[in-house]
Amino acid sequence: MNFEGLLEEARIVARSLADAAASTLDPTIRLGVTGLSRAGKTVFLTALVQALVHGGRLPAFRAYAQGRIAGARLAPQPDDAVPRFEVETHLRALTGPDRTWPESTRRISELRVVVDFESRGFFSGTRPGRRLTLDIVDYPGEWLLDLALLGQDFRTWSARTILSSDGPTRTPLAGPWRAHLATIDPLAAEDESVAREAAARFTAYLRAGRADRVALSTLPPGRFLMPGDLEGSPALTFAPLEIPAEGDAPSGSMWSMMERRYEAYRSHIVRPFFRDHFARLDRQVVLVDALAALNAGPEAVADLEAALTDVLSAFRHGQNSWLSSLFRPRVDRLLFAATKADHLHHTSHDRLEAILRRLVGRAIEKAEFSGAAVDVVALAAVRATREGTVRQGREELPVIIGVPERGEGSGGQSFDGDEEIAVFPGDLPADPEIALRSGGYRGRAVSEADGDLRFVKFRPPLLSATDRPATLPHIRLDRTLEFLIGDALT
Repeated sequence: MNFEGLLEEARIVARSLADAAASTLDPTIRLGVTGLSRAGKTVFLTALVQALVHGGRLPAFRAYAQGRIAGARLAPQPDDAVPRFEVETHLRALTGPDRTWPESTRRISELRVVVDFESRGFFSGTRPGRRLTLDIVDYPGEWLLDLALLGQDFRTWSARTILSSDGPTRTPLAGPWRAHLATIDPLAAEDESVAREAAARFTAYLRAGRADRVALSTLPPGRFLMPGDLEGSPALTFAPLEIPAEGDAPSGSMWSMMERRYEAYRSHIVRPFFRDHFARLDRQVVLVDALAALNAGPEAVADLEAALTDVLSAFRHGQNSWLSSLFRPRVDRLLFAATKADHLHHTSHDRLEAILRRLVGRAIEKAEFSGAAVDVVALAAVRATREGTVRQGREELPVIIGVPERGEGSGGQSFDGDEEIAVFPGDLPADPEIALRSGGYRGRAVSEADGDLRFVKFRPPLLSATDRPATLPHIRLDRTLEFLIGDALT
């Protein structure tokens, strides 16, 4: 390990010691919530906090079902320099008259929930007066992808990025950027205008890869898509270059300029995020929109698998001892959640879990070998549909029923945001390998013989006027809570 790596480790240890000192009286679990683009991070976190603070239908969450949770409340967060997760604003969006999904995660945020509970001793029965402090850290999935850059120098990253831009899906998207790339001599004198044009075209390529019909996942650097205050800075004005002949590029060349900016991105953006937030996590939820990848086709599925494998290599898994908690926390519980399970009939939920387990198989093996507990779940933190049956001829089809968002359309039909529709979502194959092939998953509208409504976005559910505080319908949020914090409430 080089000097810079040792320095980073020393900073992580110092921060871990400070966290341990602050939680001496009230033990704390630091939970990271992330996922790739459009996976539903904001909705998940809002629903999780609402369930803890106000309760709901949570039969699989044992401490709650057994009546041992005396109450839960929001408390001031520990990191004053980190924005607060605005759970109240997001809840109003979900449950207000307009019933809209909250805005996607665009920055890091934090929230603290304090849970008062009774523990169960082996000999003494229940013991009141216990307290669990849950610190939840929410951050964009694009930032998670950046962690893979810590193990790649500029030469490696350039080669991998250029190579990955080939293929049936990526080649058309990368065309304008690759055309400009072909005009750049990496050994020529550095030129700011050339760098800015290369960065702009490269960013346009990354942005195009996020479209629903494409659903690509491996699109770092993440801050190119969410620049914030860094927009226009040199640290975000670089792009991959064709690798020059062996040997170092001369100082003042385009290569040395781009390499310097890439290293600034890693040093000033990625490493501080890893040190100050990611490396301090005890438990982690990774939300995955596997259905979007299945809809987009095999290339999107392979891209999702590669992205998950890359980013999960940055996790430090294993059982936490008292000593490791003091000096270097490990992620001792890791949950992979396939979101939007309400877009499928419940008979396909176990198959969706099997598909996700197949996609993250290598990461699961590594985590379990290190001693971490791992679970995979098909999840809808807020259920937007209900199930039913529709007769079509002599056949009865299991369907999901919901209200599409205003302006959504399919097969020439546009939806007004008020009318319910029934969709036959199709059956996922029992064999995950079949599902990952082209055509392995198809859903259609029962009202249109050839209609395809797989991409329709449903509005949040309409709640009863008397259901206050809001009890949000869900699929397996209780199982999720049990896995993530149930052991701390015993």
